[in-house]
Amino acid sequence: MHTDILEHHERHHGRHHHEAFGPPWGRFRGGWYGGHGRGRVRRGDVPLALLTVVAEQPRHGYELIRELQDRSGGLWHPSPGSIYPTLQLLEDQGLLTSEDVDGKRVYSITEEGRTHLEERRAKGGDAPWDVAGQGRERFGKLFGAMSQLGAAVMHVARTGSSEQVDRVTEIVDGARKRVYAILSED
Repeated sequence: MHTDILEHHERHHGRHHHEAFGPPWGRFRGGWYGGHGRGRVRRGDVPLALLTVVAEQPRHGYELIRELQDRSGGLWHPSPGSIYPTLQLLEDQGLLTSEDVDGKRVYSITEEGRTHLEERRAKGGDAPWDVAGQGRERFGKLFGAMSQLGAAVMHVARTGSSEQVDRVTEIVDGARKRVYAILSED
């Protein structure tokens, strides 16, 4: 495995360089998911997103993860490590109930959960998938291209020769410079 390109990236950009990118709704001020770190969801917002989706119909955990990801246009990837403990917390608080259906724990909203959700909605704000939907039109092609480029670069990093890794590193560095040049055109 060739790690030269990975080491090069960390050396020039730091380990957290990827945080410079994120969902367009990460900068959004106001609403449920306002401006708390690009691509990161505030702790209090995950329960509200889950309540919103479960209020529509009962679902199991994996369905909830997929639904949240789909509604954000793939810009939010909730992890099982944040979803399952939150579901348990909502159940402990009496906002959700669960039952075992065909070996899967299916969650339903309670009346108390509906009341809580309605009160929160009355305070205003868009759900993350509403704001992400606006960004999806603008950023969708860009994020798709970035994802495909990242996959190709990682494939070269894992399987390419030293010469191939060096060539790809030059290409990526050149692309970065060209992107910044576009920004400086204004």
